[in-house]
Amino acid sequence: MIGRDGSSHRVADALVGDETGSVLMTLWDRNIEAVRAGAVIEVRNGFVGTFKGHMRLNLGRGGTIRESDAEIVNVNTSNNISDRVVESPPPRRGFGGRLRRRF
Repeated sequence: MIGRDGSSHRVADALVGDETGSVLMTLWDRNIEAVRAGAVIEVRNGFVGTFKGHMRLNLGRGGTIRESDAEIVNVNTSNNISDRVVESPPPRRGFGGRLRRRF
C-alpha cells in the first residue's frame, strides 16, 4: 500500500479475541511481525474504529503490542464484532470554545 506521503506500507488484518468475543485488528508495517498465530498478545493504547461499516481494533500512534504470558484457553470466534455492520457516528461539529448565552 502506498501512503499519502508516497512511502510504501504493509497492512494486514488479524483476528484477535478472548473468551468473550473477537475482533479484526488492523496491523501496519513492523506490527505485523509482532503477532503470531496462537500467541496471546497485550495491546496498550489501542482504539476501536470503523472501516467500511465494520469495527476494527487499531493501535494509536503511542500504542504498543507485545506477547503476554497470560493464557487464553478458548477464543470465542462466534462472537466476532467485526462481522456486524455498524453506523459511523456523524462528524462532530463544534465551536472550539465554550458556548455563551445572553439572557
